Amino acid sequence: MAIRKLLLPLQTAATAEAAFSTAAIVSQMWCAHLAVLHVTADRKHASAVREAFESLAAKHGLTVTEARPNADKPTASFAAIVGRESEVVAYQARLADLIVVPHPGAADVSSSDALHAVLFASAQPVLIAPRIAPATIGRRICLGWNGSAESASAVWTALPWLHRAQAIRILWSEAYQRHGPLAPELQTYLAAHGLSADRASFLPIDNIVGAGLLAAAHEFACDLLVMGAYTHSRLRQLFLGGVTRHVLEHATVPLIMHR
Repeated sequence: MAIRKLLLPLQTAATAEAAFSTAAIVSQMWCAHLAVLHVTADRKHASAVREAFESLAAKHGLTVTEARPNADKPTASFAAIVGRESEVVAYQARLADLIVVPHPGAADVSSSDALHAVLFASAQPVLIAPRIAPATIGRRICLGWNGSAESASAVWTALPWLHRAQAIRILWSEAYQRHGPLAPELQTYLAAHGLSADRASFLPIDNIVGAGLLAAAHEFACDLLVMGAYTHSRLRQLFLGGVTRHVLEHATVPLIMHR
């Protein structure tokens, strides 16, 4: 499935640049429409975000217009809506192909309303932008695989990206594996889609599985990491830690997550 509409929730102008630049790369790759959404109760604040949007759209060569089907060039639009961020973002995300969110930062993972609204209430995939905008996205893709339903959903979401990739690697670990298909089975599944992927095992670093996963992705020169989110409960991961939380806090490459 081609990506035709991206949704980018933005709360502040300060977080706009890296997330917008990341989304703009995707919009240009897929000739897609980028819908920027600001949920607010303060129109003055919304004005600052709109100004940042207009500046960044011009910088990246995106035509500002309403979404059009089968557009022949990437476009962008801005909307400010009054309401609760978690509700508005979840509703709007249900009719988008991919939702891009700013990097939550270590202190904000547990309170990122837009991120968790997408993951838990939209049924759609989310791309978490890195703190610094990447030069490329999706040329060298790593699949963080543990056999769970969540990781399977993420792989299915990533199929269009995988067909464009120059190289694909499946990353797995005995410490990460859940009850479900193993990495060789995923490799066979991808081959049925005409995709060639190698696989590599990794070990936790200082008993932290997420650190080992990120190190393995870095070794591959990955520019897109795909994985399931919150295989364990969200509350358990937020308070006790977990692979999802560690990766969200520490990743320096774009992430696609799905549940």
